[in-house]
Amino acid sequence: MKRRHFLQASGAAAATLAAPQVNAQTARAKTLRVVPLTALFSLDTVFNTSLVTTNHGYAVYDTLFGLNNKREIKPQMAEGHTVSDDGRVYTIRLREGLKFHNGEPVRAQDCIQSLKRWAGRETFGQTVAQFVDVWGVKDDRTLEIKLTRPVPIFLEAIGRGSASVPFIMPEHIAKTDPFKQITEAIGSGPFKWLPGEFSAGSFAAYARNTDYVPRSEPAEWTSGGKVAHFDRVEWRAIPEPATAAAALLAGEIDWYEQVQPDLIPQLRRGDVTIGSANPTGFNGILRFNHLQAPFNNVKLRRAVMMAVNQSDYMASITGNDPTAFNDCKAMFPCGTAYGLETGKALMAGDLARAKAMVKEAGYNNEKIVILSPADVPTIGPMGDVTYDLLKQMGLNVELAAVDWATLTQRRASKEPVEKGGWSIFHTWSPSLIISTPVEHFPMRGLGAKGWAGWYEDEAMETMTRDWTVATSAADQTRIAAEIQARAFEQVPYVLCGQFQIRTAYRKYLTGLIEGGAAYMWNIRRV
Repeated sequence: MKRRHFLQASGAAAATLAAPQVNAQTARAKTLRVVPLTALFSLDTVFNTSLVTTNHGYAVYDTLFGLNNKREIKPQMAEGHTVSDDGRVYTIRLREGLKFHNGEPVRAQDCIQSLKRWAGRETFGQTVAQFVDVWGVKDDRTLEIKLTRPVPIFLEAIGRGSASVPFIMPEHIAKTDPFKQITEAIGSGPFKWLPGEFSAGSFAAYARNTDYVPRSEPAEWTSGGKVAHFDRVEWRAIPEPATAAAALLAGEIDWYEQVQPDLIPQLRRGDVTIGSANPTGFNGILRFNHLQAPFNNVKLRRAVMMAVNQSDYMASITGNDPTAFNDCKAMFPCGTAYGLETGKALMAGDLARAKAMVKEAGYNNEKIVILSPADVPTIGPMGDVTYDLLKQMGLNVELAAVDWATLTQRRASKEPVEKGGWSIFHTWSPSLIISTPVEHFPMRGLGAKGWAGWYEDEAMETMTRDWTVATSAADQTRIAAEIQARAFEQVPYVLCGQFQIRTAYRKYLTGLIEGGAAYMWNIRRV
């Protein structure tokens, strides 16, 4: 949305509410206006793992279990649970009074079908589902899930998921094939989706769910009392960062989800709080298309990994702020349990060596297409850096600048570049959701069932299954080290460094939870 359009819309709204003026002021005070990371296009949190879609999911849906700020799993929709002595049967009891936005009660049948749909596509879910014998229901409020063997991380999997969150939706919607996109959003969360106001790529709105019964515990990350203090939430897409920052300074919006570094000094001079979009940090990802030439050649993937200089990528995103990024020569995020920098020799930023490796790989001048989202300032610059790098390596490369919605659609294509396919795209992931082997979607070797790029590696999957059922921390650490070694050998992706993204909101907002996503609950206007 252009700034002039934004101001016109604001003026029209003001004119409508001008009589009496007090009503306009009251309506504005009860409305939270947000500029999201990117425009919302997809409503399906299983089909589309973009953060903006996940944020939409957190507003509309709820989960059986949540995560507190100590990363502990806590009951959310669940009243509680028990596990059989042999660790194979999970019995989960729902809280009383849970209702979907269409007025229907939330039943165990809805929860089971929602988990099955999530596990049909999400990498974490697919892995734990291998060990599910029965997705069962005892009665309308009781789930009974039987496993073929104990899986120590099972509750965490169905509680928080990873790239995709196991949100609970009505059974009839959850029966949709996970590879087919749903277009309605009926949840039981703190806010109701307002489909009549949705304009894909421009505007989305939510109303407070007056039937929602929050838990009594304080809100922490995705757990506790998700209290909606605003009657209405509006997401207004403003693609030009400087325009969005000006709207925040003027009080036309209340929260700018992710802010470019060069705008922060200007915002600090206003009545604005600068926070962290995710305290766990973000990891830049360079993803290859493993199905098509030339990156179906592992030797060429290794050459790119050798050439990458993480500082170049991080400077392009953070504006050379040394406090906002760090290099990490690992496949798991540095600072997490398995993020050991064992890849320094393989990620040396050595352009001369990389050029020699290109010759050794037998590269035959195949065209390389880089998809780059021009509308995402924390991702788009990585495409520019890679384009320049591959040109220096002597590769035949094209930069395709598109918007994020187009990128997510085009990256689903398995065609060669001559038929609209692609070779490389970039994105990022919070450290939390790629910190373990089972949920590290860029490293998983699931092939056609996995993430775009379709890296297939049965050895990787065997090790991941072994880690999933390991019962000791020592075994998990050993297997994770073997997985990282395999990833350095096969190069399913390249880590471009770790960084922080800032969020900005008006100082009259309190209670904003800085966690893994943009949570709309617990926020008050004072």
